[in-house]
Amino acid sequence: MPHDPLETLRQVNQNLRSALLLLRPERKSCSVILPQDFSALLAQLLRAAECLRHRPDPAQAGQAFAAALEKEAAEYRRNLEEIKRFLPALQLRLLAEKSRLETARKHVADAAAWDQIRKKTL
Repeated sequence: MPHDPLETLRQVNQNLRSALLLLRPERKSCSVILPQDFSALLAQLLRAAECLRHRPDPAQAGQAFAAALEKEAAEYRRNLEEIKRFLPALQLRLLAEKSRLETARKHVADAAAWDQIRKKTL
C-alpha cells in the first residue's frame, strides 16, 4: 500500500467506482457477482479508513496537498453514499437468486430420484 494518503484514496475511489459498476442495481443477474467481490470491497473500505485515520496535518502537508486530499475524501464519501443507497436492492436480488438456485437444485434432485425409480421399474 502506498504511504501517500492521497494516492491511496485515489486508488480506493477508482476501485469503488469499479465495484459500483459491477454491483449496480439495474443489473438483473447476480451470477457475475462473486464472494471475492465483497471481500475486495471490504478491503478497500478498510484501506480507506486506515488512510483517513492517519491523515497528515493540513498545516504540515501543504495547502495544495490538503485540498487534493479533501477532494478525494469527499469523493470517497460520495462513493460510500452510493453503495449505501443500493445495498438493500442488491440484498434482495441476491436473496432472489439464492431462492432460484435452491429451487433449481431441488428440481435436479427430484429428477435424479425419479430417474432412479424409473430405472428400478424397468
